[in-house]
Amino acid sequence: MGIKEEVYYEGGPHVGDLIINLLLGLTIIALPLTIGAVVRALWLRYRITDRRISVTGGWMGRDRTDLIYPEIVKVVTVPRGLGLWGDMVISLRDGSRLELRAVPNFRDIYSYINGKLSDKAQKASGSIGS
Repeated sequence: MGIKEEVYYEGGPHVGDLIINLLLGLTIIALPLTIGAVVRALWLRYRITDRRISVTGGWMGRDRTDLIYPEIVKVVTVPRGLGLWGDMVISLRDGSRLELRAVPNFRDIYSYINGKLSDKAQKASGSIGS
């Protein structure tokens, strides 16, 4: 029997991201942004637990990325949508990065994730534009 994980957040991107991009899509110029927002709304899901961060996305939700907190060296957030949601970039020990787009309640989620990081990673992490 495995160890039970406590789920802190499970869900998709903020609905405001989709609404704004649908409105921008009316200009035709922003159509690629609109398509990206629709794909995110349909298939992108975040699951943040006390042990790991899981991101399911890609076409038809077929790609999944799991990472554990000890692998994280830095988390940077950027507010979007008047601060109602935000993007997070998680830098890993191997040099790769994982971007979480349109995260709802991103400040609370960032605080939760930051609390799970090493002291060194906590000092390297922060917010841009807050």
